[in-house]
Amino acid sequence: MDRPPIRPPALHPGDLVGVVSPSAPTAHHTPRRFKRSVAHLQRLGFRVKVGPHTLNHHHHTAGTVEERLEDLHAMFADPEVKGILCTIGGHNANALLEGLDYALIQNNPKVFLGYSDITALHLGMHTQTGLVTFLGPALLPQFGEADGLHPYTRRYLEAVLIEGRAPLELEPSEILIHEHLLWDEEDNRPRRAEPHPGPKVLRPGTAQGPVIAGNLGTMLALCGTPFFPNLEGAILCVEEDETESPASVDRFLTQLRLMGAFAKIRALLVGRFHPKVGFGPEDPLEAVLLRATAGYDLPVAYGFDFGHTDPMFTLPIGTQARVAFGTEARVWLLEPAVSV
Repeated sequence: MDRPPIRPPALHPGDLVGVVSPSAPTAHHTPRRFKRSVAHLQRLGFRVKVGPHTLNHHHHTAGTVEERLEDLHAMFADPEVKGILCTIGGHNANALLEGLDYALIQNNPKVFLGYSDITALHLGMHTQTGLVTFLGPALLPQFGEADGLHPYTRRYLEAVLIEGRAPLELEPSEILIHEHLLWDEEDNRPRRAEPHPGPKVLRPGTAQGPVIAGNLGTMLALCGTPFFPNLEGAILCVEEDETESPASVDRFLTQLRLMGAFAKIRALLVGRFHPKVGFGPEDPLEAVLLRATAGYDLPVAYGFDFGHTDPMFTLPIGTQARVAFGTEARVWLLEPAVSV
């Protein structure tokens, strides 16, 4: 059963933001970038509280399950903390789902922000509490850039989390950034940008429904658990990182088909893939999407600015959105995602 959405209070400059590492220990390995990320967050006007285990390294995670849970619970329990920002994703945030104190989260709603593997926590909180959480920039990848948070990323972060603006059209960025610079070694300059062609419509149509968004592989890893979201009537927004391939993306989309997801959702939005994934004229994404969604009268478009891409907009999970795919792929957030 769907829980009614709980909108967290809006963020304001001067608020205290908690920083946590629920998954990978990347912050431990990149101390210079971490320090710069925090400084850039402070320059936006926020005060910062770093969780005690944020910089930990335990095997392949940022601390034990108990330590990572302790940091999350402490941030939700602290009345001074108004928002929680994840340092980065990883692979193992799902290990926290059994131990999360959902009553604590439900009774202390706060902005919770991150992407990639943080999808597991977004969907866990969504299904168990109804809290509106936010698929958007993370501390290290976005705030840690040499020139700080990209203006496009900042524009939508502030519109969604601070202003609670609605309706809000998610217009495409004019540029995209694919260049990779090794953190703490080469990342002392802004990365090169290139023109962005914008999202493309595969199947036209209009639809409205609640946003369900996240990294596709992380989402599918929750199948068969209480934390997998209800897709009935949803605007499904999925994306993947540069370590995937056309074959693995095909497998993920086929899984959605076999689950009956395309009979339930009202529209499919696919994030922009990095060139390293390997889609191109010899192996086009369009063919994979057409085959996976064949037989369903479903608006489909791809190449949106969310997930593993820069710059990015912020998607609130659980609030209403509308899409109109025709000559352009247009998307609107219809209601405020925060209480103002």
